[in-house]
Amino acid sequence: MAAQAAPHPIGAPFAAFADEARRLLEAAPATELLAFPELHLFDPGPVSLEAGAAALRAAAQPLDGPLDQALRRLAAELGVCLVPGTVCELGPNGELFNTLVVYDGSGERLAVYRKMFPWRPNEPFDPGDRFVCFDLPGKGRIGLTICYDAWFPEVARQLAWMGAELVLNLVKTTTPDRAQELVLARANAIFNQVFLLSLNCAGPIGQGRSLLVDPQGDVVAELDGTAPAVMQASIDLAQVVAVRRDGTCGENRMWLQFRPTDAKIELPAYGGAIDPAHWAPPGLSDEETGR
Repeated sequence: MAAQAAPHPIGAPFAAFADEARRLLEAAPATELLAFPELHLFDPGPVSLEAGAAALRAAAQPLDGPLDQALRRLAAELGVCLVPGTVCELGPNGELFNTLVVYDGSGERLAVYRKMFPWRPNEPFDPGDRFVCFDLPGKGRIGLTICYDAWFPEVARQLAWMGAELVLNLVKTTTPDRAQELVLARANAIFNQVFLLSLNCAGPIGQGRSLLVDPQGDVVAELDGTAPAVMQASIDLAQVVAVRRDGTCGENRMWLQFRPTDAKIELPAYGGAIDPAHWAPPGLSDEETGR
């Protein structure tokens, strides 16, 4: 379940968020994963960039702080995989990170991802330095991204190579470029052959229009407007292997592009190269792909 919801102001009682999550699950008790948009618990309000940055920093906590403990208890109470949006993390050296945290139904923290591409110059966050996927037991592998990361195709590509079958992109887009983000969501899904969920916050703050796309780029579910709404969908992550094996529209098998004898392709912008020996995701076996 993906909740296109308005964010909570900084300093709002945690109980308000807990009640929000409980109400959603009461309406859909079979839910296995519950996700909220970027900075869902950290809205600084209609203030200047400088004032907003100061408010976000003042609200930041260490990763293992009181908010983390409250989220662990809530996830265990709800018994679902909980993605509470992103949190303002006070780093060990005083950094300010925009951090996506994931908890399982027992309250254990499954994953931590720090946004690598803060929306500069408008965001005060320091960039993270690593890609993150996690395994949802019995379901599949999920890659994590935050908002502006979607504008950098290297992010979704690396997560797909790491085995992600679903890429979460938690968003707080308040600006007119949401239409472009929807194109990017479908494009990232298509050229990586993954499911992709772009979950935006609701109006009046956010532009809404959340979207779930399948590995061929077809829309599985979408929310057309900006109003608070819930997106529910049941997806089969095994479809990822099928699309990669058979090709998008039965034609295009990008992960099988190279032969072992092909030469490396230099990538000067990255100081590296595409090596045919390491192109396909590790989980894409010869047997599955028919290679």
